[in-house]
Amino acid sequence: MMCEVMPTINEDTPMSQRGSQSSGSDSDSHFEQLMVNMLDERDRLLDTLRETQESLSLAQQRLQDVIYDRDSLQRQLNSALPQVFVEDRKGKRHSQSCLRILKILGWA
Repeated sequence: MMCEVMPTINEDTPMSQRGSQSSGSDSDSHFEQLMVNMLDERDRLLDTLRETQESLSLAQQRLQDVIYDRDSLQRQLNSALPQVFVEDRKGKRHSQSCLRILKILGWA
């Protein structure tokens, strides 16, 4: 024996409006929920974009600071070390301290 399930009927709505209102309000409520979800997702994505841009800006500033520090240290190093140049076994010219470093690393 087979039993058919009938949809529930809202007793607050008059009989003449029940058939047409239920399908229209369902699609309207689904559409509204879809729009709300899309707007929420857009807001989350914009927040993430804003945070990522701030993080990138901080990283770029830090990079500029590090480059400045590196250049400053290089200038100090160049002024403090004697500028005696020697040739390595491949005929390239290097400062003596640079050649020592290259030998330690095994590159000269």
